[in-house]
Amino acid sequence: MKLYATSIPQTLPTWANVISNNAGLMEIEINNEDPGFHSIIEELSTEIQPGVIGVKASDLCTRLSIEMIDSNEENYLENEI
Repeated sequence: MKLYATSIPQTLPTWANVISNNAGLMEIEINNEDPGFHSIIEELSTEIQPGVIGVKASDLCTRLSIEMIDSNEENYLENEI
């Protein structure tokens, strides 16, 4: 999974890596197989539709102190139950 940001904290979790930084636009790759990432996702998860669990991308970025390019509240990371 990738996120695009304009600012990030000095230290990212081990499961998040900056893979490019062009003109202030940072591309962050997330290792979504990492147990540390899964624990944060489980903590932030809510049912966004019947049978669909998700995390608002903006909530994840807030938790990581990342400023997203598109902070639209409608952006979700989803998993069907």
